[in-house]
Amino acid sequence: MTSSLLSGEGCSRRNADAAQEHEMSANPSSSVMAAFKVFQQELDTKHDKYERLVKISRDVTIESKRTIFLLHRVTTVPDAEDVLNEADIKLDGVRQKIGQIAEELKGEDIYQFHRAFTPGIQEYVEAVSFLHYIRHRCLISLEEINARLVFMNTEKADPKGSAEAMPVNAQVLTFQVTPSDYLLGVADLTGELMRMCISSVGNGDIDTPFQLSQFLRQIHDGFSYIGNTGPYEVSKKLHTLRQSLGKVEDACYTLRVRGSEIPKHMLADVFSSRTTLIDPEEGVV
Repeated sequence: MTSSLLSGEGCSRRNADAAQEHEMSANPSSSVMAAFKVFQQELDTKHDKYERLVKISRDVTIESKRTIFLLHRVTTVPDAEDVLNEADIKLDGVRQKIGQIAEELKGEDIYQFHRAFTPGIQEYVEAVSFLHYIRHRCLISLEEINARLVFMNTEKADPKGSAEAMPVNAQVLTFQVTPSDYLLGVADLTGELMRMCISSVGNGDIDTPFQLSQFLRQIHDGFSYIGNTGPYEVSKKLHTLRQSLGKVEDACYTLRVRGSEIPKHMLADVFSSRTTLIDPEEGVV
């Protein structure tokens, strides 16, 4: 008798809870439904912003890669300045894309969306540092990169449809490359410098490989100084950096020891064969 009463009370309680939940779900003006609608809107807005940043970052990556491919032509063209000026124009377009990222991140915590745009920013750092090295034979600093990422956001008001709209609410937007993105971009730069070394050897340039070897050694020493105290991704790329340095040093060894006995147009073939023997899995990039 007692068990039947308890089961009856339990059933009544479950029915009451179910009825209450149904009433709350059926009532769109309930406080719980209102709170969840707010959460839904916030999540949808964040997701949409994240997807927009991913698309912009993809465009930044593509244009930065095209700039890098263009810069590799400096070892084969008679007038390198034309190539460098064209690369400047391309990087200006990339910076406009980064300005769109700055617009999307206005008033936001950038680290909530960092994974969305970090691939493009790393590729941009790689491209702009490659151009800077070709021109000045030194590494561009993080401060110099960020100094170029200042944008003027100007909204124009044209209530009467006049031909000349007056700018209103003009404000300055800045985008700051994080130290980790800068380091990762510089680490990728070493691979492009190694490829530049191969092209230089193929064109009979025996000075550039020794300059690159010294420069890459300085970068390697800097990354070694950071060690395991830096971001995890930086320590992962240290192995690739060492491979690039090793290939450039091997090219310098070939030039120094056998350069006088091998015709210049054959140096690249000798260097390529030595690189394949040293690193058979990766081969010549």
